[in-house]
Amino acid sequence: MKRFFLGLAAATSLFLASSQAWSADKLLNASYDVGRELFVQVNKAFIEKHPGVTVDQSHAGTSAQARAIAEGLGADVVTFNQVTDVDFLVKKGLVSADWQKDFPDNASPFYSLPSFLVRAGNPKHIKDWNDLVRDDVQVIFPNPKTSGNARYTYLAATAYAKEAFKGDDAKVKEFITKLFNNVPIFDTGGRAATTTFVQREIGDVLITFESETRGIRKEYGDDKFEQVTPSVSLLAEFPVAIVDKVADEHGTRDLAKTYLDFLYTPEGQDILAQNGNRVRDAAVAAKYKAEFPEVRLLTVEDVFGGWDKIQKEHFAAGGLLDQAYGSR
Repeated sequence: MKRFFLGLAAATSLFLASSQAWSADKLLNASYDVGRELFVQVNKAFIEKHPGVTVDQSHAGTSAQARAIAEGLGADVVTFNQVTDVDFLVKKGLVSADWQKDFPDNASPFYSLPSFLVRAGNPKHIKDWNDLVRDDVQVIFPNPKTSGNARYTYLAATAYAKEAFKGDDAKVKEFITKLFNNVPIFDTGGRAATTTFVQREIGDVLITFESETRGIRKEYGDDKFEQVTPSVSLLAEFPVAIVDKVADEHGTRDLAKTYLDFLYTPEGQDILAQNGNRVRDAAVAAKYKAEFPEVRLLTVEDVFGGWDKIQKEHFAAGGLLDQAYGSR
C-alpha cells in the first residue's frame, strides 16, 4: 500500500507542477516507473542543501515519459533507465546531442540489472532464465513497448538465449516467444507489474530491476518473497540529462545541473545504494558490496553492437521485439 500512495502523491505532484508558474528555483524530474521511493529521498536530501528549491516528480515507463515530454510535459531533467529514450528526445530537439558528455560515466550515475522475485520458498524452483519458459511458470514484467525496465528484461533474456543456443537465431526467437507467451498481463510500467505480482498475487516470478526486487523484499519481508539473481544478466545503466529546451525556457539550467550533479556526490551515491542500486563511487560501492550478489553482467555493446543497432533491429516497427510480442 505504501507504494500505491507514493504513486498517488507523485501524480498529484505532477498535476500541481503542470498548473503552476515556473520559476528558476523549481524543477520537474521525469523519471522511470519504479523510482518513486528513491527520488523522494534524493529530493529531500537535495532540498535540505538548497533551501527554497522545489523538485516535483513524474513517474511512468520511460518510453511513455519521453513521448510525454515531446508532447509538452515540462520536465527540466530526466532520470531515465534507457539510453534510447534520451536519444528520442535528442531527435526531437529537446536534449543536446552530446548529453552523455555533460556528466561522468556517460551520464549514468548508477546502474542495475534485471533480477527475479519469487514467492517465499520459491515453490517453482526458479533459478535462471531457462526456468521462465516452462509451461508451469507464469512470468510478470511490463510491456516492453512502454517500459524501459521491460526492454532490459527482453534484452537480458535474449542475451542469455544467444549464449545458450550459440547464436542460433531461430532458437533464440523461439525462446523469447515462449517467454512472452508465459506473461498473462503486460502492464504499462514496472510499478504496475509489481502491483500485479505483489498485491494481486498473479504470477510465479516478477522480473524487474534488482533495486525493485530488493525494495519489495525489504518492505514485505523474506517470509513473503525471495530475490533470485540469475547466472547472467544485462548491465542496465540509468542515464540522466538536462532537457535543454525546457530548462532554458524555465531558466532552470544551473539548478538542473546542480541537481543531477548531486547524484554523483558521496551523499547522493549513498542514497542510491541504500535503495538497492549499484553505484559508481568506489568508496560507497565498497561499503555496500556485501549486499549485492555477484553476477556476470553483459553489455548491450558486447552482445548487440550498441543502442543504435538495437533500435534498428529490435525496437523499430516490425523489428524482433514486434515479432515476438505479436506472436503471443
